[in-house]
Amino acid sequence: MRVLVTGGAGFIGSNFVRHRLREHPDDELVIIDKLTYASDTENLSGLRYTLIRGDIADAEAVKSATRDVDLIVNFAAESHVDNSIVSSENFVRSNIVGVHNLLEAVRRTGVRFHQISTDEVYGSLPLGSQERFSESSKYDPRNPYSATKAAADFLVRAYYNTYGLPVTISNCSNNYGPNQHPEKLIPKAIINAHLGRPIPVYGNGRQVRDWIFVEDHCSAIDAILQKGRYGRTYLIGVDNEQENISVVRRILSLMGRDESLIRFVEDRPGHDVRYAIDAGGIRGELGWRPAMTFEAGLRATVDHYLKYMKRYLMKVNGAMQNVP
Repeated sequence: MRVLVTGGAGFIGSNFVRHRLREHPDDELVIIDKLTYASDTENLSGLRYTLIRGDIADAEAVKSATRDVDLIVNFAAESHVDNSIVSSENFVRSNIVGVHNLLEAVRRTGVRFHQISTDEVYGSLPLGSQERFSESSKYDPRNPYSATKAAADFLVRAYYNTYGLPVTISNCSNNYGPNQHPEKLIPKAIINAHLGRPIPVYGNGRQVRDWIFVEDHCSAIDAILQKGRYGRTYLIGVDNEQENISVVRRILSLMGRDESLIRFVEDRPGHDVRYAIDAGGIRGELGWRPAMTFEAGLRATVDHYLKYMKRYLMKVNGAMQNVP
C-alpha cells in the first residue's frame, strides 16, 4: 500500500512509520510534516520514506499530498496542553482546519482514513473512582487542546454519517517511549535527572494517567487499519494507571538519582486529575493485546534518552537553559 502519514516526523508518527515498515515491508510510506519544534527527521533515521514538508492546514498542500495514496493516518496535531493554554490559534489550525482538509481529500478520493485522537476529549475522572472512559462516554474537553481534538473527532463522525466515508477513530491514553519531545513529563524528568536539575511536577503530583508504550499504541493502530469497522471509534489503553509523582520517582530510581530533585510547582489551570480507559472494545473485537510492561517500557525509554542525550540537549538547548 501507499500510505500517507501526517505528522510522521513527530513522536507517535515516527514510531508508527517504523512499525508499519517492519510489519508491512512492501508498503510505500509518504510523510507530510511541517517540521515544527516537536518533529525531527532524525526520528526516522534509517527508514525508507518520502518526505513532503507541508502543513495539513494548507488545503492545496493536502490536495497534492493525498494524490495516489491508499491510506491516510493522521498523527499531525499540536498536542502540548500548556501551549494551548497560552495560545490556541495553532491548535485550531492544525487540529480542526487540518482535519477538515484531510476529510475533504477523502471525500474526493474515497481513500481509507484513520484519525488519531486522545482520551483527553472525555474530560476528567474522579480520583479514587473505578470509572473508566469507554466508546459510549460523553465528550467533555476541559482545555483548548482537548477541545480541538474533540472537534476533529466530531468532524470525522459527521463525514462518515453524511458521506459514508471509510473512516475510523482511535482515542489513546498517554504515550511514552523513544522520540518524545522533552517538553513532556517522562523525557523532561529523564533529562533533568541526568543533568542534576530540578524536575517540575504540577500541584501535588497525584494526577493519574494510563500510560501506554508507544509501540503498543502503534500495534493497536495497525490492528484497526487491518480489521476495524468503518465509522467505529476504538479506545486504546493498557490498564496502567500511575500517579505522575510515582512515575517521576520510578525514573529517579532507575537512574540512581535522589528524590530531592523533585520540585512541586503551581498546578496547570483546569488540570484534569485522572484518565482511565476501558479497552474492552479493541481487545474483544480485534483481538489486540499490548506487549510491553510499564517497568520494561520505562527502562527502555530511560535507556533511549541516555543513549541519545547529546541529540536531545542540542535540540532543546535554549528551552533546557530555562528549566527552573
